[in-house]
Amino acid sequence: MGITAQNNRKIIHIDMDCFYAAIEERENPDLIGKPLAVGGSGRRGVLCTANYEARKFGCHSAMPGFKALELCPQLTMVPVRFDLYKSVSAQIRAIFGRFTELIEPLSLDEAYLDVSHWQTDAASIAREIRTQIQEETKLTASAGISCNKLIAKIASDWQKPDGQHEIRQDQIPEFMDGLPVSKLWGVGKKMQKKLTAMQIETCGDMQKLTKLEMAQRFGNWGIGLYDLCRGIDDREVTVSRVRKSVSKENTFGENVNRLQDLIAPMNEMLESVIETLNSRYKDRNMKSLVVKLKFSDFTQTTIERATKETSEELCRALLIEGWKRGGQKSVRLLGVGVKLADDEDDDQQLEMEM
Repeated sequence: MGITAQNNRKIIHIDMDCFYAAIEERENPDLIGKPLAVGGSGRRGVLCTANYEARKFGCHSAMPGFKALELCPQLTMVPVRFDLYKSVSAQIRAIFGRFTELIEPLSLDEAYLDVSHWQTDAASIAREIRTQIQEETKLTASAGISCNKLIAKIASDWQKPDGQHEIRQDQIPEFMDGLPVSKLWGVGKKMQKKLTAMQIETCGDMQKLTKLEMAQRFGNWGIGLYDLCRGIDDREVTVSRVRKSVSKENTFGENVNRLQDLIAPMNEMLESVIETLNSRYKDRNMKSLVVKLKFSDFTQTTIERATKETSEELCRALLIEGWKRGGQKSVRLLGVGVKLADDEDDDQQLEMEM
């Protein structure tokens, strides 16, 4: 199904504004207007989120607490109250259910909604959903509206906070032409640097490459990027089960013969996994790190270690162990991922004292 087949789809991406911090401000109005962060307070505790006042100082999610306090000495840090956030999320989810059964949650504070069955235009539906959320929870939400999930998610960030933006089908080619490649799903900082070195800074720049060239330069992921940079996304909104893992794999165009040549792609995949965790699963905790290797003879091995934090050093150790297991054969596929903790585990780990 190409971009022309998306005409009748109405996809909304709802993203709550600074969800955890906004709830804390609602519960304690004295915090309103002051730099605020939610997260662990120990030496190695990290921020789950920061409000807009704190973000002006450079504070952001996944930042160590001590670093945030260096940037903003007047920062107020409050502990995580996951039960409260889950109850508010359930309240918001119930509002979504008044408009559609096709709800795909990405985390406690964001979700895709498919409202294609409505005769009413999607922008009006998004506006009504946001109104009901504000009236019933005293919280604000932003929305992106389009014919597919990729564009809807990008659009929801366009008018934050407390706004919405629609990108219609006929606007997608022009919109994508000038869109920075960093906005595409899966393009992390290292990938962005690599693209910049190739003088590819916008999706329009990337569109100049053929599908074959994309595959030769970036492997299987290049084929996916070929569609994404054109605004093509055929994924349907699905009522998904709880995500158990986040991973990234790369099948190399040519087998990799040396261990040292696997380090850079391993780091790039680990960074991509971390970015996905921070953007889509920041309310979840990890329980293990996983490295997967498939060798030139199509045998494979998977190495897993229990851990509550991502670590380049541990990932490298797992890679070395897997390389030795395979008899140091050349590698055709490398994968890096994390397994996520269940809710029961999450409730015990929310202080993020890692």
